Order: sequence, then structure tokens, then C-alpha cells
Amino acid sequence: MNEILFLAHRVPFPPDRGDKIRSYHVLRHLAARARVHLVTFADDPRDLVPAPEYRALVDECVVVPRTKSRARAAIEALATAQPLSLTAFAHHRVAAAVRDILARRPIDAIYVFSGQMAQYLPVSGPRAIMDFVDLDSAKFAAYAGDARGLTRYMMRREARLLSAFEREVAGRVDARLFVSAAEAALLPGSIAIENGIDTAHYDPGARHVPVVGQGPLIVFTGQMDYRPNIDAVIWFAREMLPRIPGARFAIVGRAPTAEVRALAGERVIVTGEVADVRGWLAAASVVVAPLKLARGIQNKVLEAMAMARPVVASAAAAEGIDHDGTIRVAGDADGFVAAVNALLGDRDAAAALGKAARARVIARYDWAAALAPLDELIGIAPAPRVAA
Repeated sequence: MNEILFLAHRVPFPPDRGDKIRSYHVLRHLAARARVHLVTFADDPRDLVPAPEYRALVDECVVVPRTKSRARAAIEALATAQPLSLTAFAHHRVAAAVRDILARRPIDAIYVFSGQMAQYLPVSGPRAIMDFVDLDSAKFAAYAGDARGLTRYMMRREARLLSAFEREVAGRVDARLFVSAAEAALLPGSIAIENGIDTAHYDPGARHVPVVGQGPLIVFTGQMDYRPNIDAVIWFAREMLPRIPGARFAIVGRAPTAEVRALAGERVIVTGEVADVRGWLAAASVVVAPLKLARGIQNKVLEAMAMARPVVASAAAAEGIDHDGTIRVAGDADGFVAAVNALLGDRDAAAALGKAARARVIARYDWAAALAPLDELIGIAPAPRVAA
């Protein structure tokens, strides 16, 4: 049986946020075909000891708490002329764990999830697959465009240094993967392995914990300490919601920042972390994704589509998703307001849009089909192993 070393910048389970959803399904796919040795970081104490059903997926699991402050990472980055994205994830215990596993196990391939972990790739060794997911340097370049002063300098520096690092890594791995064709095109010779969706889990016909309240409910889901999500909900709450009569706006996601919590009021609900996002999606009259900046395929949009919800998304949030005739795409605040009001005012049209969205994800975004190309890329047999 093949043996794979899987490096991830965040514990891949539970699959309850965008990056962990993709890494979890990739790891599960590989674990059904090979012995997987996982080395990863935990930025939540709850992730230090994975639940038994997740721990059983891998033969070996090294989880290192990520406690380095952003300030320390920034000082290290400036002192060493490295990207902050790398110094933030530089840790001697992770480097030691990688060396140890490579020394004592017959590793056939290394799967690196997210560019921050590429610093742990050996100069030479087993076949290496680099899953960039999206091109981080392009993201920081976009951030720099809206920033000022020192922040702009740091964003432009990060984009420049990361771009050089990404291209150096791309030149020495056996395959580099991205989440969409648009992202893959930014680094010629790359391959698109799209995200999928668990349509059995995101089933609108299943029972979900009811969400109380009266009147139309507009829902946004996401990690709420992530800058693009923060900007999206502030934009919607301040510039669009006042023009949508009678509706409430629910911001559903963990770790809301102070500026997100400040939005809470008579018409805005800020939930913080919830046990199950499906109850909120099931209750949504409309799901919105007004992201001004987005990279790759947005899981939040696929989840809403799978739950048969009518979705209004920005062009950035819809990029890479096969969405023709299944979601509404709005280019600006006026477009969002018009699309949301139209769907709230026509329940039949909203229901038809949601039904079409679910049909599309069932037909197009099955995880098994999306990840099937990995078998040949890594050089493992496609037949799943039988659990002991």
C-alpha cells in the first residue's frame, strides 16, 4: 500500500470552514487508497486532539499548536526578507516531524495543502503534489490596491515575495493544483481540481434546527475574522439592507470581529459560531455572497445551492462556479438590492432558482468525481482500501 505524507496549514477536520472542507475531502479520498501521515497546525485548542472518527482516517497524526503572534511573524519576515505568510507558519516542530516521517517511513508522495506549508518540502525526495488552492500572491496584490500607507507597503511586499516563492515551488514539484481553471491559469502548467459538495449532508429535505423569527431572512455564512467576509457584511448591512424593506440579515459564522458585532441590531443578527449552519441556510429566504474580493470557488455558495436556496452573489464570489441559470450575479449594490427584492417578492421564482441550484450541484460537484484525477497524479490505485 502506498504511503503519503500530508502537510496542511490547518487541521483538516472537522470540515466546518472553507479551507478545512477542501483539505478534509482530499485527505479522506487519499486515506481510502493509501496510508496517510498527517502533519498539521492547530489554531484552535479544540483541534489539538482530533475526534476518533477523524483520527482513524490517518495512520499518524502530528498536530502542532500555532501560537506565534502576528507581530512576531512580521518581525521575522522583515528580518529575513521572507513573506509573512511563511514566517507565520515556520515552526521547528513541524520541520522535525517532516524529517522524522521521511526518515523512517517509505513515503511515496507528499501532498502539500496551501502554499504556507511548501517551506517544509525537502529539496529532493518523493513525488510532490502542491495544492495551492488559490494564488495567495494575487490575493495580496488585490489587497494592496485598496490599502494605504504602511498596510499598502506590507501587502505589496507580501505579494512580491510570495509570487517569487510560489514560482520557485511550482518549478520543483511534480504537479501544482488550484481550485478553479481561472486560478490555475495564473500559473501556467497547473491543474484545476475543483471543490465539491456533500449533497447528502446539505439536504434541504432533512430536518434542521429551526431558526425563530418573523419575516424574510437574508443569510451570509463564513469565517467572520476573515477580511473579505468582514468587508462583505459591512457593505451589505450599511448600503443594501436599508433598501430591502422588512427583511432581517443574519451573519452566521465563528469569530466575528468587533466591527462585525457592532452591526447587530433590530434587523441584523450576528450569531457567532453555530453548531450547524444548515438550520440557518434552511431558514434563509435568500442567501447573499457580496464579496468584493474572492479567490477560487466559494464553498458558502455551493452549500447554499445544495440547500436549494436562492443565491445572490457578486461576480467575484460566483467565479469558477457553474452557475448559469442557478444563481443571480450582481455587479454592484444597486444590482444586489434589485435581485434580493425581486426574489423576496416572488416566492415561486425563488423556489425555482433554488431547485435548479441544487440540481446543478448534484450533477456537477460530487466530491468523488472532482477528486478522481488525484489518483493518477499521485500514482495510487483508484480502488478504495477495506477498513479494518
